[in-house]
Amino acid sequence: MTARGLVSFVGAGPGAADLITVRGAARLGTADVVVWASSLVPAALLEHARRGAVVHDSAGMTLEDVLGVYEAHPEDAVVRLHSGDPSLYGAVQEQIDWCLERGRPVEIVPGVSSLGAAAAACGRELTIPGLAQSVVVTRLARRTAASMPPGEQIEAYAATGCTMAVFLSATQPDELRRRLLSPPSAYSVDTPTAVVVRATWPDEQVRRGTVGSLADDIRATGATTTVLVLVGAALAEAGRRSHLYSPEFAHGQRKRSRHGSTQGRPVLRRRSR
Repeated sequence: MTARGLVSFVGAGPGAADLITVRGAARLGTADVVVWASSLVPAALLEHARRGAVVHDSAGMTLEDVLGVYEAHPEDAVVRLHSGDPSLYGAVQEQIDWCLERGRPVEIVPGVSSLGAAAAACGRELTIPGLAQSVVVTRLARRTAASMPPGEQIEAYAATGCTMAVFLSATQPDELRRRLLSPPSAYSVDTPTAVVVRATWPDEQVRRGTVGSLADDIRATGATTTVLVLVGAALAEAGRRSHLYSPEFAHGQRKRSRHGSTQGRPVLRRRSR
């Protein structure tokens, strides 16, 4: 049983209706009020909502409009349905703070991020031993330059050679390419890239290329929103073997072996009838 007046900030996932979590679908199924953005979340997600729920489309709403919905329903269960996962570029913190300041119960239901969906669309792991063990999530700053703290420029991250996931930057393809290559960047014109548009949606696009071709690849999609750019050596077709499953690497569940095979004991689980 959920708390009276609970506001649930639910990650809807990257687009595909079946990528919402079980908990997220359950919250929609019991909500009295649903606030969702039609521009970012497919209408198919609303099929999880119960009949009779009041639904507000936030696509044209301001923060004050959304908070006004919460204020108008103090005793109702409210779901704020966010695209992807609320923790990444969700513009959700000010809503949470508003609720907490007024004693309104709040919960966050994580969702599948478009970052994970983009990597899946590319068929690549983003952390490959010897190539990249860090993933930086960032964006170019233009109209919202005041939001970017000093020291978080793309050039600084490019110097590490890490896997980089660049959100919200498709309107500046040439600038993005230039800054990815700005000294002392560890990337080169041959560093692999992937431009993923609307990951998991029916009209998903994936364009593989390099930093050298990146600006043209972005323009070729014809998209300026819902575009995620992945950069780094981990996107190359050839990978390296992980230490985790190496016969010579011991851990709490397996002893070290010098013979190339560690036949683990099978774990049998019988289902009760």
